[in-house]
Order: sequence, then C-alpha cells, then structure tokens
Amino acid sequence: MKTSRQLETELGSRLAQLRLSRNVTQAMLAKDAGIGLRTLRRIEAGEPSTLDTFLRVALALDLGDAVLGAVPAGQTRPIERVSRAGAQRRRARPRAREDRDPAWTWGDGPND
Repeated sequence: MKTSRQLETELGSRLAQLRLSRNVTQAMLAKDAGIGLRTLRRIEAGEPSTLDTFLRVALALDLGDAVLGAVPAGQTRPIERVSRAGAQRRRARPRAREDRDPAWTWGDGPND
C-alpha cells in the first residue's frame, strides 16, 4: 500500500508526462488551470497541494471523467434497498466493538 506522499509523487509525475505528451508547456497549463506556474511546478514535483488545485490541473488536461472514475460511486445493494423500503442511507453505523468484555459487572465480586 502506498503512502499519501508516494501517491502525490506518482500523480505529479503522471501529470507532467501527460502534459508533455500533449505538447503543452507548464506556462500554458498553469494559465489554463488558473494557477501560478510555481504551483504547477510543485505539483509536478510531487509536493503537497490542495484538492482544488489538483482538480483545476486535471480539468485543464480534460481529465474530469477520469478523476471521477477513480472513485467508485457508492451504490446501495438491492437487499438493503428492500429492507429500508427504498430509503437511502444517510450515515454510517459504527461497527460493534469486539473488545468489549461481555462478563463485565459493577464490582459485585468479593475482591471488588
């Protein structure tokens, strides 16, 4: 599993390769994305940036659909739809904790 830093580095490298394959200069892409040239250079170098800045570059490279395709849409399973009478889930339920001691008492023992 990669770390966020490794992903940033890989994404920056891929964006730079794609930009070069399309014969677009950094200055042109920065202008199209509405960001500074230095900011684009930092992104391509794999340095941290905001999601907004990354999305601006992705949209300027016409990658909007690819970005959305990277995150699958959360879909309700048919059995859940039936059991909930068609209602969509609005929040997650915490999972039951397995580390709870079912034999716990209020100190009713002789040594408590």
